[in-house]
Amino acid sequence: MDNRAPLETTGKIERLIFRIRGQNVMLSTHLAELYEVEPRTLVQAVKRNIDRFPEDFMFQLTGKEFEDLKSQIVISSWGGIRRAPPYAFTEQGVAMLSSVLRSKRAVQVNIAIIRTFVRLREMLAAHKDLERKLIALEKKYDEQFRVVFDAIRALMAPTQKPKQKIGFEVKEPKARYGTKGGKKR
Repeated sequence: MDNRAPLETTGKIERLIFRIRGQNVMLSTHLAELYEVEPRTLVQAVKRNIDRFPEDFMFQLTGKEFEDLKSQIVISSWGGIRRAPPYAFTEQGVAMLSSVLRSKRAVQVNIAIIRTFVRLREMLAAHKDLERKLIALEKKYDEQFRVVFDAIRALMAPTQKPKQKIGFEVKEPKARYGTKGGKKR
């Protein structure tokens, strides 16, 4: 039997992973949908085994976090009025769900979810590696092209021209005022 999840399920799972409190999580309502159980059934199973779900495995969203998330998604798939915000499960919390929900479907879905989390982690690692390389290239080329950039800046700077006088200058001998007959005494 092939344990890989169908492509559409994997793609659907990726769209259901959110970044909340700095962690990649899945919401209890979405997990219940994937496991094909009622959300309250999933939450009840978790509460019966609460010692298996410390805060770094699962936490309940605050009202504000839930409202912010709904506004990001635009169309709420949760419908109706909820009494309480959903729970968020980290990758470890999802893995722990397999010990609480024991159906064949739950095992298959858990395998698909864990593989999706692993693939996301690999993509993030590749992204960080690419970012480090880009920063190194910028530093390298910044040093090499500093002379070029300095020359361009010098060309762009306005040149200081001597100020021109406004008007015109008459170039004739100066008239002598205050003397008689034009002669000096």
